[in-house]
Amino acid sequence: MATLPTSDSANFSTVSTFGDQNNSTDKCPPAVFKEWQSTVVPACMLLISVLGIVMNLFVLTVFCFHKKACTVAEIYLSNLAAADLFLMVCLPLWAANAINRYDWPFSHHLCSLFPLSINMNAYCSIYFLVLISIDRYIALVHPLSHKRISRPKFAKLGCLLVWGFGLLMSIPTLVYRKVAYKSRYNKSICFLDYSVKEELLFDGMQNTFGFIIPICMISYCTLVIIHSLNKRLIERSKSKKTEQKATTLVLVVLLVFVICWVPHHVVLILKTLIKANVLRECSFIANMEICSTVFMNLAFFNSVLNPILYVIVGKNFRKKVRGLFKQWSNNRTLIIRNTSTHLSLFRSVKPTVTTEDNTI
Repeated sequence: MATLPTSDSANFSTVSTFGDQNNSTDKCPPAVFKEWQSTVVPACMLLISVLGIVMNLFVLTVFCFHKKACTVAEIYLSNLAAADLFLMVCLPLWAANAINRYDWPFSHHLCSLFPLSINMNAYCSIYFLVLISIDRYIALVHPLSHKRISRPKFAKLGCLLVWGFGLLMSIPTLVYRKVAYKSRYNKSICFLDYSVKEELLFDGMQNTFGFIIPICMISYCTLVIIHSLNKRLIERSKSKKTEQKATTLVLVVLLVFVICWVPHHVVLILKTLIKANVLRECSFIANMEICSTVFMNLAFFNSVLNPILYVIVGKNFRKKVRGLFKQWSNNRTLIIRNTSTHLSLFRSVKPTVTTEDNTI
């Protein structure tokens, strides 16, 4: 493992979701290492990790242990929480790497695991939102068709396909990610060992399938949903109110996702252009590295915000929470009553003494 240079003359972003963190052009001198990159960044990561683990476990507990079966939208939201939880569990690895000034302190296998969790979260999160958007689109625009196809088994199959697709698109992370000593930085770096052509190919695929296509699908469905809601404001039937509540939660989750993830994806696209030598300004490249760090943590924070949104906006989710606590309270009361009854019966039974025993 490399020792830290006294001049701190190294420039690293925390990690890019889909790319190599040290793929800046060699023609530009490395920027001066900033102290906040090994103090503020890991502190933010650890805080996000702890909050994300607690909140997403809470969401999964509510969805999984409530006595009522999950609706289709709730199946998608629970899988979204599972994807966020997977990322949050792995996040402390990169926080430790940041504390160590990005001199990778772990094994090669862990070098692959953390970027895999980011890739899986990025792909699965956005495609779960695609499924949620399509579900809301059909529920509002084609309600008759929605009744025929909105079955939990179809939702579970869709989630399984999303997990498989996320794993498939993350294979390059497992194959090409490795740990190696970089004399330019005097550190052992966890990076993607791509050739230039492979890197541009994979970056293009990831920008296209991980952002451009799904965000277009989400945008189309969202615009149609908003238009449909505006047309139906006059109608106030109970079923339509229920659909509107579910749709409001989905729209808020989508909006927050866009705010948190779009800046990160834009930076990734710009970094792809840098790797293709379309953008060559050294100051611009240095700024992209800083933006990559900031926007990556903003993307991580989305995993903390989602559970908060379910509680603040999701009235049905709050009902499930109250129902679950009531269910647990009733079970506890029943256990206490049964225990008390058992003890009362035990105390009421007195030992009898026979006549023969008395004579003896």
